[in-house]
Amino acid sequence: MAVMSETSPFRVTLLPGGEAFDCAADQPLLLAALAAGIALPWSCRNGTCRSCISQLAEGRIEHRIPWPGLSAEEKAEGWVLPCVAEPRSNVTLRVSAI
Repeated sequence: MAVMSETSPFRVTLLPGGEAFDCAADQPLLLAALAAGIALPWSCRNGTCRSCISQLAEGRIEHRIPWPGLSAEEKAEGWVLPCVAEPRSNVTLRVSAI
């Protein structure tokens, strides 16, 4: 098993289409997608508008802000806000539209 260093980018895969891109551990998933030419939905980029809401299918993320615009139930169901979510492993997200 390869060990990821703190500077190694993580791989992010989007479902259902399978688009993929790299994302640094200190970079929001949304910004990495946009830099890779993948236009995810977004508006505020600060975790409040919910335009980018996606479901975490695999992997681990950490939100940059203590309590993004998600309910406890949504977080428990795996919903994340890519605009303020940073990867902590390789990640697979279910997105509604690209």
